[in-house]
Amino acid sequence: MDTINIENKALTSFSSEKEIKIIIQNWLRILEVGLGWINDFDKFVIKYAKYFRLLKVLKGHDREINSVRFSVNGRTIVSSSNDHTIRIWDIISGEQTQILKGHSDWVNLADFSPDGKIVVSCSDDNTIRLWDITSGKELKKLIGHLGWIWDVNFSIDGKFIVSGSSDETIRIWDTNSGKELKKMIGHLDSILGVHFSPDGQMIVSSSADKTIVLWDVKTGERSQLLKEYIDSITNTRFSPDGQYVVSCPCDKTIRILDVKLGKEIKKFEGHLDNVNEVKYFPDGQTIVSCSHDKTIRLWDVKSGKEIQNLELHFDAMRCVDISADGSTIVSGSGYAIQIWM
Repeated sequence: MDTINIENKALTSFSSEKEIKIIIQNWLRILEVGLGWINDFDKFVIKYAKYFRLLKVLKGHDREINSVRFSVNGRTIVSSSNDHTIRIWDIISGEQTQILKGHSDWVNLADFSPDGKIVVSCSDDNTIRLWDITSGKELKKLIGHLGWIWDVNFSIDGKFIVSGSSDETIRIWDTNSGKELKKMIGHLDSILGVHFSPDGQMIVSSSADKTIVLWDVKTGERSQLLKEYIDSITNTRFSPDGQYVVSCPCDKTIRILDVKLGKEIKKFEGHLDNVNEVKYFPDGQTIVSCSHDKTIRLWDVKSGKEIQNLELHFDAMRCVDISADGSTIVSGSGYAIQIWM
C-alpha cells in the first residue's frame, strides 16, 4: 500500500500560475451571476474561500475503485473495488486499517453506518454484507436479490438499509436482524441508485429504465414518478433538507428536481462525458460531481454556475464523497483514492 503526500513545495510550483488562472476564472464565472451577491458579501467570501487542492493519493486496491465514503466523524474512509475487497483507511496517516474480504465478485458500494461502527457493502455476487470495522469480521450476509446489487444506503438512524439491484427490485432490510422487510417493484430495468430521505419517510431511486421514482417507506408503494429521461440515471441523492433531489442522467448533465412540485427546476452543464456520481454538500448550497471526463466539479446550487474544476485525474472519475463538515473531498479514479482539502 502506498500513500503519496503532495508536499507544499510541489503544490506551490504546480499552482503558482495555473491555480491563479483557475481562481480568476472561477471568480469571473461567479460574477456573471449578477450583482445581487454584494449585499451578502461577507457570507459569500466565507463560502467560496475554500479552494480544494490535492492533499494525498492512497494506493492499495488492485482493480478499479467503485465507491468511496467518509465516516461521520470524517477521520476514516471506506472504499470498494472490482478487486472484491473493501478497505478502510485512516485519513490522517493514509494507512489502511482493515481489508474486508468475503465477496466473490465486484463490490459496487460500501458505506458506514451512522454510528460509524458497521460497514455495509453490496456486490455483483448478489449479496449485501455487514462488517464490524474494528475486528474486520463479517457480521451478516443479506440474501434475497437475484441479480447484481448496485447501490445500498443506511437510513439516517441506522435501523434500516435500502438496496437496488439488476433484478429490478428495491428492498428494505432490518439492520439488526438482517431480515428483508419490504420488496418494492415498479422499475422496468436495473436500479442503479437508492437513497433514504433525511426524515426516513421516502426513498428515491434511479434506474436504467430512465426514470426517477419516489417510494413511501411505510407502505413500500410508489408515491410518485418524479421524472423520466431519455437516458439511464446512474445516481440520485436527496438534498440535506429533503426538499430536492439531484441526479445525473447519462447525458453529461446534472439535474435538480423539486420533490413537492414533482418537476425539474435546474440543469447543470459543463462535463464533457457522463457523470458517475453527484451529491450535495452538507450546507445544501453546493453540489459536487465526478465524471468520465476525468474531473470533479463543484457547482453553486442557486446560480447553477461551476465554482471549481479539479483536473488532476488521469482516468475516469468514478466516485466522490464529502466529509460531514464540508472541508474535505475524497474521490476514486482508477486504482487510486484522492483526498482533497
